[in-house]
Amino acid sequence: MEALPSTDMPACPICTMTDLLDGGGYHECATCGHEWDKAQPDELTVLDANGKQLSNGDNVTLVKDLKINGKSGRLKAGTKIKSIRLVDGDHPIDGKVDGRSMLIKAEFVKFA
Repeated sequence: MEALPSTDMPACPICTMTDLLDGGGYHECATCGHEWDKAQPDELTVLDANGKQLSNGDNVTLVKDLKINGKSGRLKAGTKIKSIRLVDGDHPIDGKVDGRSMLIKAEFVKFA
């Protein structure tokens, strides 16, 4: 793999860095190691519990109580999560709640 020139390069969808390696039919981020297909669209389509499309930087609110894995606590319905980031996977929303980064399914949030 060879490093690509920084002009007109897409950013890594995970860490948003632009130091990418060319792997033929895919890009690989030199910073975090994430790989994705070159033909893959840049923007993810994520819908909240009400069917509204979410974007990076949106604020969302939880629509139900969620148990936190690894802790004996819960996130209460109505908790606001500011400046979310959309990621690829089964938990497409990355946000911080009380200073702790969490991945949340889109069906449990609504646009705030």
